[in-house]
Amino acid sequence: MLRLEELEAALPVMTRWRVAAGRGVDWAALEATLGTALPSDFRSLAEAYPALVVGDFLSVSVPRPGAEESWASEARDDEILQDLYEMEDMEDYVPFPQPGGLISWAESHSGDAFYWRTSPADPDAWPVVVRTDNGDWIEFPVGAVGFLAGVYGHTIDVPGMPGSFPGDGPQVLGLSDSVD
Repeated sequence: MLRLEELEAALPVMTRWRVAAGRGVDWAALEATLGTALPSDFRSLAEAYPALVVGDFLSVSVPRPGAEESWASEARDDEILQDLYEMEDMEDYVPFPQPGGLISWAESHSGDAFYWRTSPADPDAWPVVVRTDNGDWIEFPVGAVGFLAGVYGHTIDVPGMPGSFPGDGPQVLGLSDSVD
């Protein structure tokens, strides 16, 4: 499993949004509501960074301190995944909380969705699954941080993405933890 520093090396502009003291996410409350632990690489990312938008294209969703149960509820009750499942448009995937079900952690502004497949039992072994906006499902044998490091380090290619993705030197916007 890749460390956060390897993602920062692939996407150094993101470090301006790093929170040195950590964000203080209540993982016990989040995981109790969600019904599962989450991968340690994602937990490290979520402790170090607010939600991020990379290249005005990819939005990485992380729980906001004080709103962990809301993040978990949205992940658990993903209406889009449920609709795709009911329309039998998920290949062999299922929505969480079914065994091995998908949990969303990012989306693109073009309608692509990025998930974990919650199988095997160890969250640190969960692969990333991408559903492209044209309905293709692609699985990658890496976690979220490894996937992002690979995409922005140009070692992972995601078929079906726009030709400009991931681009060279994308900007990163950090979304504040404050509630408006």
